[in-house]
Amino acid sequence: MFVVVALFAFGSPGAEAQDRAVPANRAQVQLSFAPIVRETSGAVVNVYATRSERRQNAGMEEFFRRFFGEGGPSVPPGRSQSSLGSGVIVDPAGLVITNNHVIENMSDVKVALADRREFEAEIVLRDPRSDLAVLKLKNPADLQVIELGDSEALQVGDLVLAVGNPFGVGQTVTQGIVSALARTQVGISDYQFFIQTDAAINPGNSGGALIDMNGRLVGINTAIFSRSGGNIGIGFAIPSSMVRVVLNSARNGARNVVRPWLGARLQSVDGEIASSIGLPRPTGVLVTSVYDKGPAADAGLKRGDAILAVDGQSVDNPDGFGYRFTLKGIQGQTPLTILRDGKQINISVRLLPPPENPSRSPVKVTSRSPLSGATLVNMSPAVAEELQIDISDDGVVVADLDENGIAASVGFQKGDQIVAINGERLTSTKDVDRLTRRGGGYWEMTINRGGRVFTTVLGR
Repeated sequence: MFVVVALFAFGSPGAEAQDRAVPANRAQVQLSFAPIVRETSGAVVNVYATRSERRQNAGMEEFFRRFFGEGGPSVPPGRSQSSLGSGVIVDPAGLVITNNHVIENMSDVKVALADRREFEAEIVLRDPRSDLAVLKLKNPADLQVIELGDSEALQVGDLVLAVGNPFGVGQTVTQGIVSALARTQVGISDYQFFIQTDAAINPGNSGGALIDMNGRLVGINTAIFSRSGGNIGIGFAIPSSMVRVVLNSARNGARNVVRPWLGARLQSVDGEIASSIGLPRPTGVLVTSVYDKGPAADAGLKRGDAILAVDGQSVDNPDGFGYRFTLKGIQGQTPLTILRDGKQINISVRLLPPPENPSRSPVKVTSRSPLSGATLVNMSPAVAEELQIDISDDGVVVADLDENGIAASVGFQKGDQIVAINGERLTSTKDVDRLTRRGGGYWEMTINRGGRVFTTVLGR
């Protein structure tokens, strides 16, 4: 079994790289990290999150038994769940950055400082796609903060410190180096672009700080690669460049992070594709389709183009492209370097948010049907981008599910596209509302899940 718990970013060398030097003597090697720890550790906090789960009501359980058979074990009354992680104070106003998975599905959050003060915290913004969240301390005072550093300036071999609360034993500092940059294919979040470190990171370190030798935050510890659940020297952190994007969204009052929309589908370039399009090695991303009303189409991007770089920063796969493109924001334009017909050319793509067209027109199903407890919305580029599904003209999309609702119990998932109900194709959420209100004991559902279309029958 493999576990995950964190590190940080990538980038091209900055001016600071010129100041690095191999230690000249034994005394330099024996220098202490204590001054850096003293200036930063007070800003690393413990995050405690809890929620109470309530038993499904008897009526819902009876409905479930009648139509869909027995489900899993019901939740005992008053049962609570809790999580423990770390966080970093990044603003004297009380803003704390942590991992989304630390507070996911939690309602009550408390933050404990290194000096043993405790604060209640409000969840200001959750961003599951980057696995980051922003908290706001209530009535903050006399807070130590960490300045955000430049993860783009990191180099493999740089010394870093990891600060957090592993296994809940209390604040702990470990030291290591940057082992690798721009790690993708890790399987942690939608925007995979991690800093890898050998600084000891363990469960409970999630959301803690990865600090450079200037005492600045360069990453948020997120995951470890491990067969046992403990540290084996392979940890991953989210780069401070992405932290800055999420933090700025929270400071601007947003409840979610709005990312730029390309309006094209991409895939990785393997050796065979690279050879066929004239690349000396597999690099970049291949454009497999272009949405006819999006920024990519407006910029002249075509199917078969290979995108090699975003604003001069090379990309090796769709994860790398998504990361680089997200950092550009949603204003102005950004240059893309592409390969077309064996020649490299530059084009400029407008940085725009995905459009809400048609409008979502959400419908929460409350009638007696298999979709009870599901919130459905109309498909649009914004919905497709948010749920990370392909744009399709078919059906409506499950945008949210009540945990204790019938829809969740029978296996519906967020992102499912409901194409038809009882043989009638859906064109909007109005159709869902009309068809589910009819009731009945027999339901035939046609579903598109991740490009696979299937029909299931639910009923007596």
